[in-house]
Amino acid sequence: MKIRSITYFMNTGWPPDEAKIAAAGKFLAHAKSLYEAEGYTVQTTRLATTPFSQTLGLDMIGLTPRLAMRISKAIAEAGIDYASLGPAMPDVLESYDMIPDAIQAAENIFFSGEMGSLQKGISIEAVKACAQVIVKTAKITAGGFANLRFAALANVPAGSPFFPAAYHDNDAPAFALALEAADLAVSAFSSAETLEDGRKALIEQIETHGRQLAYLGSTFKYQYSIRFGGIDFSLAPFPETTQSLGTAFENVGVPRTGLHGSLASAALLTEAIDRADFTRAGFSGLMMPVLEDANLSRRAAEGTLSVKDLLLYSAVCGTGLDTIPLPGDATADQIAALLLDVAVLGVRLNKPLTARLMPIPGKKVGDPSNFDFGFFANSKVMALESEGLGGLLKNTESFMLQSRNK
Repeated sequence: MKIRSITYFMNTGWPPDEAKIAAAGKFLAHAKSLYEAEGYTVQTTRLATTPFSQTLGLDMIGLTPRLAMRISKAIAEAGIDYASLGPAMPDVLESYDMIPDAIQAAENIFFSGEMGSLQKGISIEAVKACAQVIVKTAKITAGGFANLRFAALANVPAGSPFFPAAYHDNDAPAFALALEAADLAVSAFSSAETLEDGRKALIEQIETHGRQLAYLGSTFKYQYSIRFGGIDFSLAPFPETTQSLGTAFENVGVPRTGLHGSLASAALLTEAIDRADFTRAGFSGLMMPVLEDANLSRRAAEGTLSVKDLLLYSAVCGTGLDTIPLPGDATADQIAALLLDVAVLGVRLNKPLTARLMPIPGKKVGDPSNFDFGFFANSKVMALESEGLGGLLKNTESFMLQSRNK
């Protein structure tokens, strides 16, 4: 298990307060050294801000690319790896239009776009705006790689340390931990004789690490006057078989991830996280990024695992659709239909979901993805079973849904 990110949450203001960003960098460097001294690998340090659409406001929203460049320079000087400037918001629709140019302006900056929440309902206009961002961003770099830095959000609150979903909602600084912990599930079920044995082993590992990580986190509040926001114990993978959620599924008992029985595996793993006692932040579920998981990428390439399967698993466990390779000619209308399903699922079940979709220019269904990135396991382009939205769903209205999980 590794710490994927120590994420620092703050309001940078406009113009960005560079002194506060530098102070954040010093804190993150100290926190990283202490966690590493306890034997944990810390992959990155990150900064998450209040939503850029609120930081700038409608009158200055056109400065979004400049904001991205200013913060990009400031975090580089502070020794921070990446920053997320939070979501575009439906009440500032122009904010969605700013994202592709801002992503192009700064390579270490992430963004997101809100589609809806239980409190505000679902905005079809925002769903369509997120789809337009994805289509435009796909053309920024060869292979559509820039969409790694954008996600559409459904019912995602502030405080998640995972990117691109991370954002802050007040002026008081905080920090949280994002873990790369799929290997805990792989090992827990690899030698278990019963489902209960595997579940108990996973819970025990989560709680053991959770206590140690939280204890260290709590010590910082006195020295730095900072709140520890908790641990996102999502079982995020790495593109090796021993660190794959797909491998964990198959250790539970499904022959190949994507076949029937996978939903049961997903539910069992997530329910173990729910049972575990630790200081929670963010999603704390299963992250199933196709291009970041050796098993999932293989099952998607052979056609066993589909986009619909991944959406189905999100109903019982997951965090949504992540690093999904799609055809390069996918239209914004087709993508919007898929995003709407994600938004509805998140609101109806009152759970946070995201969609990070990656149309690959020039590629069609079945073509290899061919990304040159150390954190990806290449797959093949997956089918997008969508013909867009019609009828009443083509309107630009918002609608409310009651949650089944009240």
